[in-house]
Amino acid sequence: VMGLIYFGVRSGLYPPLIFLGIGALTDFSALLSNPRAVLLGAAAQVGIFATFLGALQLGFSPANAAAIGIIGGADGPTAIFLSSRLAPSLIGPIAIAAYSYMAMVPIIQPPIMKLLTTRKERLIRMKPGRKVAKRDKVLFPIAGLLVTTFVAPGGLPLLGMLFFGNLLKESGVTGRLSKAASGPILDTATVLLGLAVGASTTAQVFLTKQSILIFVLGCVAFAVATAGGVLFAKLMNLVSATKINPLIGAAGVSAVPDSARVVHHVGQEEDPNNFLLQHALGPNVAGVIGSAIAAGVFLGIF
Repeated sequence: VMGLIYFGVRSGLYPPLIFLGIGALTDFSALLSNPRAVLLGAAAQVGIFATFLGALQLGFSPANAAAIGIIGGADGPTAIFLSSRLAPSLIGPIAIAAYSYMAMVPIIQPPIMKLLTTRKERLIRMKPGRKVAKRDKVLFPIAGLLVTTFVAPGGLPLLGMLFFGNLLKESGVTGRLSKAASGPILDTATVLLGLAVGASTTAQVFLTKQSILIFVLGCVAFAVATAGGVLFAKLMNLVSATKINPLIGAAGVSAVPDSARVVHHVGQEEDPNNFLLQHALGPNVAGVIGSAIAAGVFLGIF
C-alpha cells in the first residue's frame, strides 16, 4: 500500500493536484489591482538562485543543487515536484526542510524585515487598489497559462493546474468542480503527500551530513529571499512617485498566506491602523507563480 501511495511522489502526481486546489482557493485580485507586485514576487526568487550557487560550491551536483535551491521559494509542493524529477534521493530532506521553513515564517521573517527598514518606511500607508472586473479575473489565468507555456514550459504541470483551478473558481459556472478541487482533492493529496514523504524519510536517509547541509542552505535561501523582496521594494521607492511599504516585499516568498499575514502584523506593530494584508497578498501570489517558473527553468536546463 505504501508503495502505491509513494508512486504519487515519484511520479510527481500530488504537487499538481495540490496546485489545482490552491488555484481554486486563490483570489488574484490583489495582484491584478497592483501589477507592480509581480516585480516583488520575482525579486524574492533571488533566494532560489543564490542557494543554487551556494549548493554548487558545497559540492552538490547541478541537478541536486537546483532541487535544494527551490527551498528558497518557501513552496513545499514545488520543492517536492522538482526534487522528484532532479534529485529523487533527496526528496525526504528537501520536503522536510521546505515545510519546516514555511512553518517558521513568523520567526525568520520579522527580524530581517525590521533590520532592513526604518520606522518611517514601516509606517508608509498605501492606497487601496482598484476594483478588478470579473472579465479580468477570468482572462488572467488564461493569459498566465499562455505566458507560462512560452516562458517556462517545464513549470506547466504546476502552473497549468494552478491557473486551471483558478479558472474553475472565477468562471462562476463550475462551482462543484471548484469546491471539489479546493476541498476533497486538495486535502487528500496533501495527506497522501505528507504520509508518503514521512514514511520514506528513515534515520539512515535523514540523519546525515548532507541533510544538515540542506537544512542550513534552506534557512539561508529563505532569509535571502525575504531580504531580496524588501530591498527591491526600497529600490522601487527610489524611482517611483507612488511609494509602497517595503514590508510587503517580504511577502514575495510563496508561503501563502502566512508571509502576507506576517507583513500585516509587523506593519501593525508600528501603526495599528495600517492594514497591509491586502497589499501583501499581491506579491504573495506572485511568489507562487515565480517559484513555479523557477522550477520550470531548472527542469528545462537539467
